[in-house]
Amino acid sequence: MKTDALGKTLFAFVALALIAHHAHAGSPGQRDWWYTLQRGRLMFDRGDYGNALLTFEDARRDRIAAIGRMERDLIDVLSLPEARRLGDSLDWVERFILERHFHAAAAALEELFFRVPRESLGNSAAAALEALGNLRYFPEAEMWIGRTFLAGGEHGLALRQFETALSQRHLFENRALATELMYEIADIRRIRWEFREMERALLSILEGSVLWAGAGQGWQAGTFARDAMTRTIQENGAERFLALYRYGDTRTMRAHRDLGFFYLADGRSARAQEHLMFAFMIQNTVIIDEIIRRNFDFSFTTLEALANEIARDPFLASYADQIEYFRVAFYLGNALFGNGHEVRARELWRFLAARGDAGEWQVRAAAQLRSPQRGPTRIDPALVMP
Repeated sequence: MKTDALGKTLFAFVALALIAHHAHAGSPGQRDWWYTLQRGRLMFDRGDYGNALLTFEDARRDRIAAIGRMERDLIDVLSLPEARRLGDSLDWVERFILERHFHAAAAALEELFFRVPRESLGNSAAAALEALGNLRYFPEAEMWIGRTFLAGGEHGLALRQFETALSQRHLFENRALATELMYEIADIRRIRWEFREMERALLSILEGSVLWAGAGQGWQAGTFARDAMTRTIQENGAERFLALYRYGDTRTMRAHRDLGFFYLADGRSARAQEHLMFAFMIQNTVIIDEIIRRNFDFSFTTLEALANEIARDPFLASYADQIEYFRVAFYLGNALFGNGHEVRARELWRFLAARGDAGEWQVRAAAQLRSPQRGPTRIDPALVMP
Protein backbone atom coordinates (compact mmCIF):
# COMPACT_ATOMS: atom_id res chain seq x y z
CA MET A 1 0.00 0.00 0.00
CA LYS A 2 2.85 2.36 0.83
CA THR A 3 4.47 1.67 -2.54
CA ASP A 4 1.17 2.31 -4.32
CA ALA A 5 0.75 5.62 -2.51
CA LEU A 6 4.28 6.67 -3.44
CA GLY A 7 3.65 5.64 -7.05
CA LYS A 8 0.50 7.74 -7.15
CA THR A 9 2.39 10.73 -5.73
CA LEU A 10 5.16 10.43 -8.30
CA PHE A 11 2.62 9.95 -11.11
CA ALA A 12 0.79 13.09 -10.00
CA PHE A 13 4.06 15.01 -9.93
CA VAL A 14 5.08 13.86 -13.41
CA ALA A 15 1.61 14.67 -14.76
CA LEU A 16 1.68 18.16 -13.30
CA ALA A 17 5.19 18.70 -14.61
CA LEU A 18 4.14 17.64 -18.11
CA ILE A 19 1.12 19.95 -17.98
CA ALA A 20 3.33 22.83 -16.87
CA HIS A 21 5.84 22.01 -19.61
CA HIS A 22 3.06 21.95 -22.23
CA ALA A 23 1.63 25.23 -20.93
CA HIS A 24 5.06 26.86 -21.28
CA ALA A 25 6.04 25.13 -24.51
CA GLY A 26 6.87 28.50 -26.03
CA SER A 27 8.90 29.59 -23.02
CA PRO A 28 12.44 28.40 -22.38
CA GLY A 29 12.05 28.86 -18.63
CA GLN A 30 11.16 25.22 -17.86
CA ARG A 31 14.58 23.54 -18.11
CA ASP A 32 16.05 20.34 -16.71
CA TRP A 33 17.25 22.19 -13.63
CA TRP A 34 13.64 23.07 -12.79
CA TYR A 35 12.55 19.42 -12.88
CA THR A 36 15.53 18.43 -10.74
CA LEU A 37 14.54 21.08 -8.21
CA GLN A 38 10.98 19.70 -8.04
CA ARG A 39 12.30 16.18 -7.42
CA GLY A 40 14.29 17.57 -4.52
CA ARG A 41 11.20 19.24 -3.11
CA LEU A 42 9.34 15.93 -3.18
CA MET A 43 12.17 14.34 -1.20
CA PHE A 44 12.20 17.27 1.22
CA ASP A 45 8.47 16.96 1.82
CA ARG A 46 8.92 13.26 2.62
CA GLY A 47 11.64 14.10 5.15
CA ASP A 48 14.38 12.53 3.00
CA TYR A 49 16.71 15.45 3.67
CA GLY A 50 19.96 13.77 2.65
CA ASN A 51 18.81 12.92 -0.87
CA ALA A 52 16.94 16.23 -1.12
CA LEU A 53 20.16 18.12 -0.41
CA LEU A 54 22.03 16.18 -3.10
CA THR A 55 19.21 16.79 -5.59
CA PHE A 56 19.08 20.52 -4.90
CA GLU A 57 22.84 20.66 -5.45
CA ASP A 58 22.34 18.73 -8.71
CA ALA A 59 19.77 21.32 -9.79
CA ARG A 60 22.26 24.10 -9.11
CA ARG A 61 24.98 22.30 -11.09
CA ASP A 62 22.55 21.60 -13.94
CA ARG A 63 21.76 25.29 -14.29
CA ILE A 64 25.41 26.34 -14.10
CA ALA A 65 26.29 23.79 -16.79
CA ALA A 66 23.35 24.68 -19.05
CA ILE A 67 23.91 28.43 -18.88
CA GLY A 68 27.63 27.86 -19.38
CA ARG A 69 26.88 26.00 -22.62
CA MET A 70 24.59 28.78 -23.79
CA GLU A 71 27.24 31.36 -22.97
CA ARG A 72 29.85 29.45 -25.01
CA ASP A 73 27.40 29.06 -27.91
CA LEU A 74 26.83 32.80 -28.01
CA ILE A 75 30.56 33.56 -27.68
CA ASP A 76 31.31 31.24 -30.59
CA VAL A 77 28.97 33.20 -32.84
CA LEU A 78 30.11 36.61 -31.62
CA SER A 79 33.70 35.58 -32.33
CA LEU A 80 33.02 35.02 -36.01
CA PRO A 81 34.56 37.70 -38.28
CA GLU A 82 31.15 38.44 -39.83
CA ALA A 83 29.61 38.98 -36.39
CA ARG A 84 32.45 41.20 -35.19
CA ARG A 85 31.92 43.50 -38.16
CA LEU A 86 28.37 44.13 -36.90
CA GLY A 87 29.73 45.96 -33.88
CA ASP A 88 27.93 45.90 -30.52
CA SER A 89 24.40 46.15 -31.91
CA LEU A 90 22.28 43.44 -30.31
CA ASP A 91 19.57 43.87 -32.96
CA TRP A 92 22.01 43.22 -35.78
CA VAL A 93 23.63 40.30 -33.94
CA GLU A 94 20.26 38.68 -33.31
CA ARG A 95 19.26 39.12 -36.94
CA PHE A 96 22.58 37.58 -38.03
CA ILE A 97 22.03 34.59 -35.71
CA LEU A 98 18.52 33.96 -37.02
CA GLU A 99 19.40 34.36 -40.69
CA ARG A 100 22.38 32.01 -40.41
CA HIS A 101 20.36 29.48 -38.41
CA PHE A 102 22.70 29.34 -35.42
CA HIS A 103 20.11 27.46 -33.38
CA ALA A 104 22.14 27.08 -30.17
CA ALA A 105 22.95 30.81 -30.04
CA ALA A 106 19.31 31.63 -30.83
CA ALA A 107 18.21 29.43 -27.91
CA ALA A 108 20.68 31.27 -25.67
CA LEU A 109 19.14 34.63 -26.60
CA GLU A 110 15.65 33.23 -26.13
CA GLU A 111 16.57 32.13 -22.61
CA LEU A 112 18.06 35.54 -21.91
CA PHE A 113 15.06 37.52 -23.18
CA PHE A 114 12.70 35.27 -21.21
CA ARG A 115 14.40 36.24 -17.95
CA VAL A 116 15.87 39.71 -18.57
CA PRO A 117 13.94 42.68 -20.01
CA ARG A 118 15.38 43.29 -23.43
CA GLU A 119 15.22 47.05 -23.02
CA SER A 120 17.54 46.85 -20.00
CA LEU A 121 20.37 45.64 -22.27
CA GLY A 122 20.63 48.90 -24.19
CA ASN A 123 20.85 47.13 -27.54
CA SER A 124 24.32 45.94 -26.54
CA ALA A 125 25.56 42.49 -27.52
CA ALA A 126 28.27 42.72 -24.86
CA ALA A 127 25.67 43.54 -22.19
CA ALA A 128 23.57 40.60 -23.40
CA LEU A 129 26.52 38.23 -23.06
CA GLU A 130 27.26 39.48 -19.55
CA ALA A 131 23.59 39.20 -18.52
CA LEU A 132 23.42 35.66 -19.90
CA GLY A 133 26.42 34.66 -17.78
CA ASN A 134 24.70 36.00 -14.67
CA LEU A 135 21.78 33.64 -15.28
CA ARG A 136 23.91 30.73 -14.05
CA TYR A 137 22.87 31.63 -10.50
CA PHE A 138 19.89 29.66 -9.18
CA PRO A 139 18.43 31.35 -6.07
CA GLU A 140 15.59 28.82 -5.73
CA ALA A 141 18.14 26.01 -5.38
CA GLU A 142 20.19 28.03 -2.87
CA MET A 143 17.02 28.68 -0.85
CA TRP A 144 16.02 25.00 -0.74
CA ILE A 145 19.56 23.96 0.18
CA GLY A 146 19.26 26.42 3.06
CA ARG A 147 15.89 25.02 4.10
CA THR A 148 17.35 21.53 4.11
CA PHE A 149 20.20 22.67 6.35
CA LEU A 150 17.66 24.37 8.60
CA ALA A 151 15.59 21.18 8.85
CA GLY A 152 18.75 19.46 10.06
CA GLY A 153 19.40 22.11 12.72
CA GLU A 154 22.35 23.68 10.88
CA HIS A 155 21.41 27.32 11.46
CA GLY A 156 24.72 28.82 10.39
CA LEU A 157 24.82 26.92 7.09
CA ALA A 158 21.15 27.73 6.44
CA LEU A 159 21.76 31.42 7.08
CA ARG A 160 24.65 31.47 4.63
CA GLN A 161 22.52 29.82 1.95
CA PHE A 162 19.58 32.15 2.54
CA GLU A 163 21.80 35.21 2.24
CA THR A 164 23.32 33.81 -0.96
CA ALA A 165 19.83 33.30 -2.39
CA LEU A 166 18.79 36.79 -1.30
CA SER A 167 21.77 38.30 -3.12
CA GLN A 168 20.39 36.67 -6.28
CA ARG A 169 16.78 37.75 -5.67
CA HIS A 170 16.49 39.49 -9.06
CA LEU A 171 16.53 36.01 -10.66
CA PHE A 172 13.59 34.60 -8.69
CA GLU A 173 10.78 33.54 -11.01
CA ASN A 174 8.39 34.23 -8.12
CA ARG A 175 9.47 37.54 -6.59
CA ALA A 176 7.47 36.85 -3.42
CA LEU A 177 10.15 34.30 -2.47
CA ALA A 178 12.46 37.18 -1.56
CA THR A 179 10.07 38.19 1.23
CA GLU A 180 9.86 34.58 2.45
CA LEU A 181 13.66 34.50 2.57
CA MET A 182 13.88 37.69 4.62
CA TYR A 183 11.45 36.24 7.15
CA GLU A 184 13.47 33.02 7.33
CA ILE A 185 16.66 35.02 7.86
CA ALA A 186 14.94 37.02 10.61
CA ASP A 187 13.80 33.78 12.28
CA ILE A 188 17.34 32.40 12.35
CA ARG A 189 18.69 35.67 13.71
CA ARG A 190 16.05 35.55 16.44
CA ILE A 191 16.89 31.97 17.36
CA ARG A 192 20.57 32.94 17.57
CA TRP A 193 19.69 36.01 19.68
CA GLU A 194 21.18 38.28 17.03
CA PHE A 195 18.49 40.88 17.55
CA ARG A 196 19.99 43.84 15.67
CA GLU A 197 20.44 41.68 12.58
CA MET A 198 16.88 40.39 13.07
CA GLU A 199 15.65 43.98 13.25
CA ARG A 200 17.44 44.89 10.01
CA ALA A 201 15.95 41.89 8.21
CA LEU A 202 12.41 42.76 9.32
CA LEU A 203 12.81 46.45 8.46
CA SER A 204 14.01 45.50 4.98
CA ILE A 205 10.64 43.79 4.40
CA LEU A 206 8.90 47.10 5.07
CA GLU A 207 10.92 49.05 2.51
CA GLY A 208 8.39 48.33 -0.23
CA SER A 209 5.39 49.38 1.86
CA VAL A 210 4.18 52.71 0.50
CA LEU A 211 1.97 53.52 3.49
CA TRP A 212 4.73 52.71 5.96
CA ALA A 213 7.93 53.86 4.29
CA GLY A 214 6.50 56.80 2.38
CA ALA A 215 8.91 58.21 -0.18
CA GLY A 216 11.77 55.97 0.92
CA GLN A 217 12.17 57.87 4.18
CA GLY A 218 11.47 54.92 6.49
CA TRP A 219 10.15 55.26 10.00
CA GLN A 220 12.10 58.44 10.85
CA ALA A 221 10.23 60.79 8.52
CA GLY A 222 6.88 59.04 8.55
CA THR A 223 3.95 60.06 6.36
CA PHE A 224 0.88 62.21 6.79
CA ALA A 225 -1.37 59.14 6.79
CA ARG A 226 0.67 57.36 9.44
CA ASP A 227 0.80 60.43 11.66
CA ALA A 228 -2.98 60.77 11.36
CA MET A 229 -3.42 57.11 12.30
CA THR A 230 -1.19 57.53 15.32
CA ARG A 231 -3.14 60.55 16.54
CA THR A 232 -6.41 58.70 16.07
CA ILE A 233 -5.47 55.65 18.13
CA GLN A 234 -3.90 57.78 20.86
CA GLU A 235 -6.69 60.33 21.10
CA ASN A 236 -9.78 58.30 20.15
CA GLY A 237 -8.83 54.68 20.81
CA ALA A 238 -8.47 51.47 18.83
CA GLU A 239 -12.14 51.17 17.86
CA ARG A 240 -12.28 54.61 16.24
CA PHE A 241 -8.94 53.84 14.57
CA LEU A 242 -10.28 50.59 13.07
CA ALA A 243 -13.52 52.27 11.98
CA LEU A 244 -11.54 54.82 9.96
CA TYR A 245 -8.60 52.91 8.50
CA ARG A 246 -8.08 49.82 6.40
CA TYR A 247 -4.79 48.43 5.13
CA GLY A 248 -4.50 44.89 3.77
CA ASP A 249 -0.75 44.51 3.15
CA THR A 250 -0.48 40.98 4.52
CA ARG A 251 3.11 40.71 3.25
CA THR A 252 4.27 43.11 5.95
CA MET A 253 1.90 42.13 8.77
CA ARG A 254 4.27 39.70 10.46
CA ALA A 255 7.22 42.11 10.16
CA HIS A 256 5.22 44.81 11.95
CA ARG A 257 4.09 42.32 14.59
CA ASP A 258 7.55 40.98 15.35
CA LEU A 259 9.16 44.41 15.32
CA GLY A 260 6.48 45.62 17.73
CA PHE A 261 7.20 42.76 20.11
CA PHE A 262 10.94 43.39 19.86
CA TYR A 263 10.76 47.13 20.43
CA LEU A 264 8.46 46.68 23.40
CA ALA A 265 10.83 44.12 24.90
CA ASP A 266 13.68 46.53 24.26
CA GLY A 267 11.92 49.34 26.11
CA ARG A 268 11.04 51.42 23.03
CA SER A 269 7.31 51.88 23.49
CA ALA A 270 6.83 54.56 20.82
CA ARG A 271 8.41 52.41 18.11
CA ALA A 272 6.48 49.37 19.36
CA GLN A 273 3.19 51.27 19.23
CA GLU A 274 3.68 52.24 15.58
CA HIS A 275 4.39 48.71 14.41
CA LEU A 276 1.75 46.98 16.54
CA MET A 277 -0.77 49.55 15.35
CA PHE A 278 -0.01 48.58 11.76
CA ALA A 279 -0.06 44.85 12.53
CA PHE A 280 -3.43 45.15 14.26
CA MET A 281 -4.86 47.26 11.43
CA ILE A 282 -3.75 44.72 8.80
CA GLN A 283 -5.12 41.80 10.82
CA ASN A 284 -8.49 43.46 11.29
CA THR A 285 -8.63 44.54 7.64
CA VAL A 286 -8.21 40.94 6.49
CA ILE A 287 -10.81 39.67 8.97
CA ILE A 288 -13.35 42.41 8.19
CA ASP A 289 -12.91 41.91 4.44
CA GLU A 290 -13.54 38.19 4.83
CA ILE A 291 -16.69 38.80 6.88
CA ILE A 292 -17.97 41.31 4.32
CA ARG A 293 -17.26 38.83 1.54
CA ARG A 294 -19.74 36.47 3.22
CA ASN A 295 -22.10 39.13 4.57
CA PHE A 296 -22.01 42.38 2.60
CA ASP A 297 -24.19 44.12 5.19
CA PHE A 298 -21.52 43.83 7.88
CA SER A 299 -19.77 46.97 9.09
CA PHE A 300 -17.27 47.36 11.91
CA THR A 301 -18.70 48.85 15.10
CA THR A 302 -16.81 47.54 18.14
CA LEU A 303 -14.01 45.11 18.87
CA GLU A 304 -16.42 43.04 20.90
CA ALA A 305 -18.84 42.65 17.98
CA LEU A 306 -15.97 41.76 15.65
CA ALA A 307 -14.57 39.22 18.10
CA ASN A 308 -18.01 37.61 18.33
CA GLU A 309 -18.02 37.23 14.53
CA ILE A 310 -14.57 35.63 14.73
CA ALA A 311 -15.65 33.23 17.45
CA ARG A 312 -18.66 32.06 15.41
CA ASP A 313 -16.56 31.14 12.39
CA PRO A 314 -14.04 28.26 12.76
CA PHE A 315 -12.02 29.54 9.81
CA LEU A 316 -11.69 33.04 11.24
CA ALA A 317 -10.99 31.67 14.72
CA SER A 318 -8.18 29.55 13.31
CA TYR A 319 -6.80 32.52 11.39
CA ALA A 320 -6.93 34.75 14.48
CA ASP A 321 -4.98 32.12 16.40
CA GLN A 322 -2.45 31.78 13.60
CA ILE A 323 -1.72 35.51 13.41
CA GLU A 324 -1.73 35.90 17.23
CA TYR A 325 -4.60 38.38 17.11
CA PHE A 326 -5.21 38.63 20.85
CA ARG A 327 -1.49 38.74 21.63
CA VAL A 328 -1.07 41.72 19.28
CA ALA A 329 -4.01 43.50 20.92
CA PHE A 330 -2.53 42.91 24.37
CA TYR A 331 0.91 44.23 23.53
CA LEU A 332 -0.54 47.16 21.59
CA GLY A 333 -2.22 48.06 24.87
CA ASN A 334 1.11 47.72 26.67
CA ALA A 335 2.81 49.92 24.08
CA LEU A 336 0.13 52.60 24.41
CA PHE A 337 0.49 52.48 28.19
CA GLY A 338 4.27 52.71 27.98
CA ASN A 339 3.89 55.66 25.61
CA GLY A 340 1.72 57.53 28.12
CA HIS A 341 -1.77 56.69 26.82
CA GLU A 342 -3.22 54.76 29.76
CA VAL A 343 -6.89 55.33 28.92
CA ARG A 344 -6.50 53.81 25.45
CA ALA A 345 -4.44 50.97 26.83
CA ARG A 346 -7.12 50.10 29.36
CA GLU A 347 -9.74 49.99 26.62
CA LEU A 348 -7.82 47.22 24.89
CA TRP A 349 -7.16 45.37 28.14
CA ARG A 350 -10.85 45.53 29.09
CA PHE A 351 -11.77 44.11 25.69
CA LEU A 352 -9.40 41.18 26.23
CA ALA A 353 -10.30 40.63 29.88
CA ALA A 354 -13.94 40.06 28.84
CA ARG A 355 -13.05 37.41 26.22
CA GLY A 356 -12.87 33.82 27.35
CA ASP A 357 -11.54 32.84 23.91
CA ALA A 358 -8.48 35.10 24.39
CA GLY A 359 -6.82 32.44 26.53
CA GLU A 360 -3.71 33.61 28.39
CA TRP A 361 -4.20 37.14 27.03
CA GLN A 362 -7.47 37.40 28.94
CA VAL A 363 -5.58 36.56 32.15
CA ARG A 364 -2.74 38.93 31.38
CA ALA A 365 -5.11 41.75 30.45
CA ALA A 366 -6.99 41.33 33.71
CA ALA A 367 -3.69 41.52 35.58
CA GLN A 368 -2.74 44.70 33.73
CA LEU A 369 -6.06 46.29 34.66
CA ARG A 370 -5.37 45.55 38.32
CA SER A 371 -1.75 46.65 38.31
CA PRO A 372 -0.37 47.99 35.03
CA GLN A 373 3.26 47.25 34.24
CA ARG A 374 5.26 49.13 31.66
CA GLY A 375 7.87 46.40 31.15
CA PRO A 376 9.62 44.45 30.10
CA THR A 377 12.68 46.65 29.62
CA ARG A 378 14.97 43.83 28.54
CA ILE A 379 14.97 41.19 25.82
CA ASP A 380 12.34 38.75 27.03
CA PRO A 381 12.47 35.31 25.33
CA ALA A 382 8.70 35.00 25.66
CA LEU A 383 8.36 37.98 23.34
CA VAL A 384 11.10 37.47 20.78
CA MET A 385 11.67 33.73 20.53
CA PRO A 386 9.53 31.80 18.03
